[in-house]
Amino acid sequence: MTDITTHDDDALFQHTEPKDFKDRFALRLVKFMRIFADRFFAKRYGHRAVVLETVAAVPGMVGGLLQHLKALRTIRDDEGWVRELLDEAENERMHLMTFIEVAQPSRFERYLIMGGQAIFFNLYFFLYLFAPRTAHRVVGYLEEEAVISYTQYLAEVDAGTVENVPAPQLAIDYWKLGETATLRDVIIAVRADEAGHRDRNHEMADELAA
Repeated sequence: MTDITTHDDDALFQHTEPKDFKDRFALRLVKFMRIFADRFFAKRYGHRAVVLETVAAVPGMVGGLLQHLKALRTIRDDEGWVRELLDEAENERMHLMTFIEVAQPSRFERYLIMGGQAIFFNLYFFLYLFAPRTAHRVVGYLEEEAVISYTQYLAEVDAGTVENVPAPQLAIDYWKLGETATLRDVIIAVRADEAGHRDRNHEMADELAA
């Protein structure tokens, strides 16, 4: 995990321009999803993180599974994709577990998590099955939006609108933060992860297009 504070703004907020219709579809789909997140959660960034990280943990597991099956079916090396995608899924799951402790989601939000995961898993499974390049592009654009959302979350903490509470011990252990780490430190670490996932999924999409 790298500290995003070592990145300049260009690296942090870089955007991959769509190259064709499939890429434009992926971008528009993500922008459409963002509308609902903005309207439902507004500036409740901790609760937004809980629900969205539940969804974000799906693509890596689905991609890892389907890449594993493809490698077996075609009797070829997976070139490290399976482990990398599963690691991504695990990383996103740790984001979720961290923000559950921070935000303490309501019962309604827990039901929303269940419904959202069920719908997104099936949609993403078939998207990856038939159009893996587009699936990775969708994740790349989702992570672009995640970087923006966590930057806005960080701004709320810095402005004092959101209390800069102590970091959960789970986060301190996972990201190897100091014992006096706060929510601000966690957001920076998570944002760095999302930027990394963004870049790698766009790279995977490009590799599949080659």
